[in-house]
Amino acid sequence: MASFSTHSPWIFTFGLLGNFVSFVVFLAPIPTFLRICKKKTTEGFQSLPYVVALFSAMIWLYYASLKSDALLLITINSFGCFIETIYIALYIAYAPKQARTVTLRMLMLLNFGGFCSILLLSHFFVKGSNRVKVLGWFCVILSVSVFAAPLSIMRLVIRTKSVEFMPFTLSFFPHP
Repeated sequence: MASFSTHSPWIFTFGLLGNFVSFVVFLAPIPTFLRICKKKTTEGFQSLPYVVALFSAMIWLYYASLKSDALLLITINSFGCFIETIYIALYIAYAPKQARTVTLRMLMLLNFGGFCSILLLSHFFVKGSNRVKVLGWFCVILSVSVFAAPLSIMRLVIRTKSVEFMPFTLSFFPHP
């Protein structure tokens, strides 16, 4: 996910490629959510990967708003916020009461509290170009954790000795 730049066609080309890959990754959980809707239950699925992915997309949007020439970052992360919100809404609609409560708490703590904290801390304690650098590193670390999140599904696969909770698209495009 590179910034949009008219100065370098390579940056733009790799940015488009990154956006395409990210788009496919954001869509990878669709079979999971079709299954949830069809069965009207979340079964053994967890909401944490989707809450973290939403948080990551929100932080990337904040980062992009501080940077110049960030059109590609803005477009893909806007889509990410949109699709992750749909996933979370579907999860909440079909989750048992305890899982729903946990998900709503995580949303409030991470996506509201965490985001507001980062916004305020970066605004008041990090000045100038350092703010973009600090946020950029934070975004990279968070993105790595988002791509590592499917490992929690691997734990479920190992525990149950079944791959039913790990659709092929999730294996091929490792998104939460």
